[in-house]
Amino acid sequence: MNELGFIPVTFIPAIWIVAAYLLGSIAFGILISKLYGLPDPRSVGSGNIGATNVARSGKKSAAVLTLLGDAFKGWFPVWLALQSGMTMWLISAVGLAVFFGHLYPIYHGFKGGKGVATALGVMLAISPMLALAALVTWIVVFAVSRYSSLAAIVAAVLAPVYAWFLLAHADNLVGVSDYVLTVLVMSIFLVWRHRSNIQKLLAGTESGFGKKK
Repeated sequence: MNELGFIPVTFIPAIWIVAAYLLGSIAFGILISKLYGLPDPRSVGSGNIGATNVARSGKKSAAVLTLLGDAFKGWFPVWLALQSGMTMWLISAVGLAVFFGHLYPIYHGFKGGKGVATALGVMLAISPMLALAALVTWIVVFAVSRYSSLAAIVAAVLAPVYAWFLLAHADNLVGVSDYVLTVLVMSIFLVWRHRSNIQKLLAGTESGFGKKK
């Protein structure tokens, strides 16, 4: 039993993981769109629930709130697990649980977003420098190409490389292979979730901000 006297210690990891998944399943794109009286993001544009598709509604503030909400839900449970002194494998599992919650939300028929902002939030909790490196990569690629999808794909591909160099030699972290593996798994799924965008990029039919079709 734990210090509360009624929850078996063996149940604690499962509780953390399930709670993180349920938090990740909250679709801020849908909630914010309803708050603003905008169309359900699943019914317009790419059908994605993320900030990029919400931005196509013309309400930049709605897109920003969606981005912040999705990033926050990725950051908070991982940060809380770190503050609570959880083991590294459990912290990593919490990060993946909230990420997969966004991708496959139980509240919305397991049809979620692509996970870019949520993954960024997870990385922010693990290492602000790691999150900054991924964010700067996204900004640079987007500024040059005007394709949000391409920026996300490039950032996802490079994120495990950043994780290896920034975390593997960190003096204050021990056994960071769990964290590096977490970033690698998220990156693989981020690229996979962008597979239709990759096809459109190769075909020259992808929608870009500020680009005429």
